[in-house]
Amino acid sequence: MAEPIESVREVSKIVTAHRQTEGGGFVVRRPFPGADVDSVDPFLLLDEMGPVDYAPGQAVGAPDHPHRGFETVTYVLEGEMEHEDSAGHRGKLGPGDVQWMTAGAGVIHSEMPSQRIRELGGRVHGFQIWVNLPKQHKMSRPRYQEYASGELPVAKSADGKAAVRVIAGEALGARAVIETRTPIVLQDWTVQPGADVRVDVPADLAAFVYVFEGSARTGAKGTEIGEGQMAVLGPGTSVRLGGANGPGRLLLLAGTPIREPVARYGPFVMNTRNELIQAVEDFQTGKFGEITRTAQVRGER
Repeated sequence: MAEPIESVREVSKIVTAHRQTEGGGFVVRRPFPGADVDSVDPFLLLDEMGPVDYAPGQAVGAPDHPHRGFETVTYVLEGEMEHEDSAGHRGKLGPGDVQWMTAGAGVIHSEMPSQRIRELGGRVHGFQIWVNLPKQHKMSRPRYQEYASGELPVAKSADGKAAVRVIAGEALGARAVIETRTPIVLQDWTVQPGADVRVDVPADLAAFVYVFEGSARTGAKGTEIGEGQMAVLGPGTSVRLGGANGPGRLLLLAGTPIREPVARYGPFVMNTRNELIQAVEDFQTGKFGEITRTAQVRGER
């Protein structure tokens, strides 16, 4: 029996991403936070990094910086990123790899294009997503989950017109290997003209779609969303994704709203102003530690 059209989430708002500079000077395309949408609880930020082609010696990233009170998700599409932090974690992310870092009580973190790209140049493209933590987990011990592209489940629709890489959640029978503290959906979809799929997304999750290549359709009415646009979705129990006139690629994100006060200051996300002040003091007095430098970042997992 076909799913009732009422259960399909409709588009409630379309936002066009703006460009701005972050970190050491790299340009991101950011649909939120911005003037139109501040956040989509529990998601605090979505940055598309690149795509950019660096000449030798020109690549820039995000050198040593602190985090407290939330999670960062780094998903690399092209190029290589090296990371290390004050908790002793280090490694390299390549095309299709993902890192889910729970900053919790606090870390000093560095994310840079690989030494090879910094020296020889190359293309870099990827995403960073900030996911809020509920008050009870904001001061938890930092935690990493890192998976190579080949470890992430993929699936295709029966007609082959839609394909998905599942980072979090479940789609087309593929279930994520990453564990999240609260229900989260994060999926990389490619849709061809004529594609028409439904993804179950529980009614208590907030959901949105971000198109980063070509165009795609979503919602019961098949609203077309262009490259660099985000569609915030309304209530329902499923998301409809379809092809437009040409191929499209998009992220589907959904999560359980935390519905707690949010106090933000740069890389700190807490519940109150006093907690922010404490976070800054802890960082300034060295309680986040420091990164112990190595001669070469190893590709450890």
